[in-house]
Amino acid sequence: MEDMIDLISGLPFEILRRILSLLPLEEAVRTSTLSTVWRNLWTPFQVDMDFDANPRTIHEDCKRVIQVIGTILRSYYDCPEVWKLCLNFPEGKKDMIVLATKGAENEVHFEFSKREKISGKFKLKLEQTCQGFSNNPTKKASFSLLKTLHLRSVSHVAKDLVSALFSNCQLLESLKIEKCVGLESLDIKAGNCLQNLAVLDCPDIVDLTISTPILESFSYQGVLPQIHLVNTLNLVHVVLYLKDGLGSNEFDCEEILLLLASLKEVEILTISGWLLEWLCSAGVIFRCLRFQFNKLKELRWIDSLINRAKRDSLACFLNVAPILERLFIKIERTNSSVPCPYFHQYWHEPHLWMDFATVESNTSQFDHLKVVTFLGFGIKEDQLLLMELLLKKASMLNSMSVKLPTNRIWRVVKVSLHDQPKQALSNHQNQFAVLSPTKDFFFGFTEEIYGGHCSTNA
Repeated sequence: MEDMIDLISGLPFEILRRILSLLPLEEAVRTSTLSTVWRNLWTPFQVDMDFDANPRTIHEDCKRVIQVIGTILRSYYDCPEVWKLCLNFPEGKKDMIVLATKGAENEVHFEFSKREKISGKFKLKLEQTCQGFSNNPTKKASFSLLKTLHLRSVSHVAKDLVSALFSNCQLLESLKIEKCVGLESLDIKAGNCLQNLAVLDCPDIVDLTISTPILESFSYQGVLPQIHLVNTLNLVHVVLYLKDGLGSNEFDCEEILLLLASLKEVEILTISGWLLEWLCSAGVIFRCLRFQFNKLKELRWIDSLINRAKRDSLACFLNVAPILERLFIKIERTNSSVPCPYFHQYWHEPHLWMDFATVESNTSQFDHLKVVTFLGFGIKEDQLLLMELLLKKASMLNSMSVKLPTNRIWRVVKVSLHDQPKQALSNHQNQFAVLSPTKDFFFGFTEEIYGGHCSTNA
């Protein structure tokens, strides 16, 4: 077979750059693996800058870097490109490299690296001021183009530069901060433009304060910190994926309940199941609280496994989501299990010891629940009992699907004991039936060949 001729790589340089400008930044960067020609399109433009070691000149040094970044934003803004800023200090150990990858759709990614390997602990305050460093109309015009900002691996050496950068981004709509080792405290105060915020995998974070009046989406992933949401009344979508557990932080029930109360108006919530188990183990009964999730339409529950305590704590939480329509339950077997501490005093009263019949009688009807999807499930008793509870309580349920660890997706229906399972199910080659743990009915499983209605990205 003859080798296919690569006609695209032979196009003029400016046409290739135009092609890149039509792609989202993450996809555009992947073109660097296609050939040497494409890789050369991503050769960084290098800028070397010398910094004074005197702390009194930090403000002026940051101002110079901001001027360079403003130049980057103004240059051919519709074409993706990479700039390498080498910031040199007299003693050498604090030398820092900033890779600025500029996308076509008003997007910039900054990745920070330093020569000194030891990571110092630091606090980062990001505040959009009216003045910042952008009093110059030309610089204001440059930063007004910036809508999406991605900050990666910010260190204690770069904190002043990052604060100065953020203060200039008056019209920023989306901010992502990730993998900042040493970051202990993050305080974000934004104006009337920031709508999306993500803080991911900062292992040392202890305190997170957010004040953004029109924020609609907030995603957090990592260890649980103290999270303070101030003036965030427009939140619609929240992710609390606490895959790294408590870390070295200590909490009491009141602090966690205050966090949940600040989320009571959201419509879509992703939460780690161990947090609900943690609260119920402390005796919290959600229906006895002074708040409910009266707008919550979609709940995504994630944990490493399903057992009796996790099953019953989820059922307890569903009592305070009266209009829930969609429920996604995902088992992440690669995650570590987070152990619950022992409590000497209880918030309401202990209840996770109750038998299933009592749990069922204490669970409200789910009058609006229409879709239930299980991801990574196995056919085990605690999981089947949860499915049974949902089938009994959700009178308007349209769809229940199970995606097994083998990635096969099955539609689940309830089959009466009076019917023969093989007759009750359609004449489909891939189907089976399982008797419910309470022996009240059969679960009928029919494979969805084309994925059906099961969401695989929950």
